[in-house]
Amino acid sequence: MAKARRTTHRSTAGKKLYAVRDADGKFKDIQTYERAHRADLAKTSKAEAAKAEAAKGKKKAAKKKAVKKR
Repeated sequence: MAKARRTTHRSTAGKKLYAVRDADGKFKDIQTYERAHRADLAKTSKAEAAKAEAAKGKKKAAKKKAVKKR
């Protein structure tokens, strides 16, 4: 499945809009840039999640080593 494409438009009030299109190119959802951007920031990407998981594993390994030394 292809990633949903966003195109930008302007509302009559002058606010920036994101129009999300489906695979056929028809509008699926239109929302303000402000709301879409905030939702993007709140969502954790796969890369960020993988990086956090790797850091969590390293931290546990370091903690185990510190406990064994005592």
